[in-house]
Amino acid sequence: MTAPDDQDLAIIAEQLGRAPRGVLAIAYRTPDGIPAVVKTAPRLPDGTPFPTLYYLTDPRLTAEASRQESAGVMREMTERLAADPELAAAYRAAHESYLAERDEIESLGTDFTGGGMPERVKCLHVLIAHALAKGPGVNPFGDEAVALAAEHGLRGTAIPADWPAHRPTGPRETGAQR
Repeated sequence: MTAPDDQDLAIIAEQLGRAPRGVLAIAYRTPDGIPAVVKTAPRLPDGTPFPTLYYLTDPRLTAEASRQESAGVMREMTERLAADPELAAAYRAAHESYLAERDEIESLGTDFTGGGMPERVKCLHVLIAHALAKGPGVNPFGDEAVALAAEHGLRGTAIPADWPAHRPTGPRETGAQR
């Protein structure tokens, strides 16, 4: 992670279509060095609580997260989560790690993290941001969504060329569109 400079903040503003708020660090840069995930303060400058520690900014990645959500990937992941205790434990560990890291900055007095963690999969944008910020092996569903993004043409551009291939964990439903 690196502190954002003025050029980073200008790029992020262009990506978001608004001024970025509460940016503490660039948590992930694309292989070509463009900011793609920011680490945000638990409270925005105006005092508003903002529990999303890692925020996806790269338009290619946000579009891919939306595509996956529309294709039913979250529903399939949530079904696997309910059927696989080992997967649920790994997802809970990702939630606890996320919460502990955010609380080190400032506790919001809540155990809400984002993305639906730890009981369901609700927002792939948050899970992709978390996985890219922390690297593979921390958030199983974030890792999976990043691998799917890599398969959809983002490997080596928005996703590292060496990101592990897509290997869903737990029981898998058939019929979900990819």
